[in-house]
Amino acid sequence: MGGAQLARAALDAARAAGRTYTTKPGGPKPRQAGDGQSPKRRRWSSAGPDPRDPQPLGRLVSRMVADRGWDRATAEARVLGDWPSLVGPEIASKSRPVQLKDGELTLQAESTAWATQLRLLSTKILGLLSSEIGPNVVRKIRVHGPAAPSWKRGPISVRGRGPRDTYG
Repeated sequence: MGGAQLARAALDAARAAGRTYTTKPGGPKPRQAGDGQSPKRRRWSSAGPDPRDPQPLGRLVSRMVADRGWDRATAEARVLGDWPSLVGPEIASKSRPVQLKDGELTLQAESTAWATQLRLLSTKILGLLSSEIGPNVVRKIRVHGPAAPSWKRGPISVRGRGPRDTYG
């Protein structure tokens, strides 16, 4: 008798005996055909949400952040990382956040004119940030103008003013 025929004969014998599986001696009673499932095993998810259902990743991450007390750190990181969507494309193209420390946000402006404009818009920017990421994450804004150009040229330079008598 071949393997497939042997398996078929064993299945037919089990069906004839009325059992769906066999157990070891001293184990649980075998389930008889027509018994249905035991009440403990007959648990399924309904149409509504269930803790056993797969959870969206964002919800799980939000729960983990809240459980570990990282709310403030993630809000501060969002200010630095998500700057264009928080303040809009025009302001974001003319400025960039440099540092957020103890509720004070330091911005680097593209030009001195934009530094002045950002100082005038600082209360509006604070309102936008407070509505998007929560109150008291950013309490003050400090604006710096563009960095001064470096006059250092070449691999060697002199500290201080250096020799300035070349015109003479």
